[in-house]
Amino acid sequence: MQEVNPKETTRAYAFEMWMKAPMPMVTLIKTLDVTRLRRISRKRGLKFNMLMCWCIGRAATQVKEFYILPVGDKLIRYDTIAVNTIVANSQGEVSSCDIPFSEDLACFNKDYLRLTRQVAETCENHDLTDSMVIGTSALAQYDIDGTVGMYSGIFNNPFMIWGAYRRRWFKTTLTVSFQFHHTQMDGAHAARFLGKLQDAINSF
Repeated sequence: MQEVNPKETTRAYAFEMWMKAPMPMVTLIKTLDVTRLRRISRKRGLKFNMLMCWCIGRAATQVKEFYILPVGDKLIRYDTIAVNTIVANSQGEVSSCDIPFSEDLACFNKDYLRLTRQVAETCENHDLTDSMVIGTSALAQYDIDGTVGMYSGIFNNPFMIWGAYRRRWFKTTLTVSFQFHHTQMDGAHAARFLGKLQDAINSF
């Protein structure tokens, strides 16, 4: 990771316009077809949430804007991406777990299982400060239509939230919300990412 001069990037105008905005976050909501993901989860005994996180990471690596993030009052370029998941810990609370993205699904699954188990047992967050982290929160027990995230003023990372998937005949759908800092990307970039996320799901 390294600091970059905003004027030397494609985000120069966005940096000038949105870095000091009182509410610089934008949220898009999209319904995904996750039929294939659910089938693979059941057939191979893989966690649905892990598969979603892998697809998110894979889609993000194909959109260059994900590698630049406003941090404080600076613009930082990262070489790697990680996906965060919220873990129910042994004290009945929740902890945060960053998982490094790997194109190798088996490797990512191994890290996901190891790190989430570690976080659940120790109740200590696992943070990767040298990667651009995409936050996620799965409210899998709840049927929700959409969410709007909160802007803390501290973390500018992109963030995804989803609830329970919905089964209709031979199709399973999942509504996701994607929140991002306008300095990092525009709506078109975010929409392209969501399209690539659907492609990643379909390509299994």
